[in-house]
Amino acid sequence: MELLDKLNWRYATKAMNGEKVAEDKVKRILEAARLAPTSSGLQPFEIIVVKNQDIKEKIKPIAWNQSVITDCSHLLVFAAWDTYTADRINYMFDLTNDIRGFENEGFENYRQMLLSTYPQKDAEVNFNHAAKQAYIAFSQAITAAAFESVDATPIEGFDPAAVDQILGLREKGLRSAVLLPIGYRQENEDWLANLVKVRKPLEDLVTVIE
Repeated sequence: MELLDKLNWRYATKAMNGEKVAEDKVKRILEAARLAPTSSGLQPFEIIVVKNQDIKEKIKPIAWNQSVITDCSHLLVFAAWDTYTADRINYMFDLTNDIRGFENEGFENYRQMLLSTYPQKDAEVNFNHAAKQAYIAFSQAITAAAFESVDATPIEGFDPAAVDQILGLREKGLRSAVLLPIGYRQENEDWLANLVKVRKPLEDLVTVIE
């Protein structure tokens, strides 16, 4: 119930007050994103944490001048791999074998299946797939922020190519997928702050097949 109460409390905050989020809370939000499930366990994304105010100021104009970009405590940029490569796939499989301390024939066969499939696909197809995985972690970060009583604003309204250039993402083989400013709400300047949360009734959203 506590988690559901927190999710009812949260909303897409439209105005933040600039107050800093404690680093231990930020770390737990990022850890929740790190623990998110992803296709084949590849985690095909990185999270760029922007604390620098000058960089936030550069991003704001290409994000519809939304004030939360500059008034947030931390701006999280979820950046997906621009494509899948053999090196990227092998890294995650090697990491798994190293941490678990053994190799498994079925797991190695699965590695070869991915190596013979993903790198040969069109880069745009691969990016779109990777971006979907980034969104899973993004959603988990939103939930973790709510659990920490930290406000967050999902933002898709921005120029990805411009953000990529500002942060030098393309040189790292990354492309920005979605932004998440985190901070604390400024209720007297936020038209959405005191409005009732509206969601479809559960019976309109869920179909149960017995």
